[in-house]
Amino acid sequence: MVQAYILIQTDVGKAAEVAAAIAEIDGVTSAEDVTGPYDVIVRAEARNVDELGRMVVSRVQSLEGITRTLTCPVVHI
Repeated sequence: MVQAYILIQTDVGKAAEVAAAIAEIDGVTSAEDVTGPYDVIVRAEARNVDELGRMVVSRVQSLEGITRTLTCPVVHI
């Protein structure tokens, strides 16, 4: 199982709407609108890195209001 944080920048005033839409995606365990350089922080999980990538590109980045994403896989060192 691969877990990751997805840091998202949105259009002004769209953070809550984007977080609510992302929370409905299979594999998303949490989606919170926050303050700071990012507007939404998502925790997601997938069976492997390829599945995680497909989720981000086809499901997350396709949502209206998102301007940029940064995916940070969780590592256990």
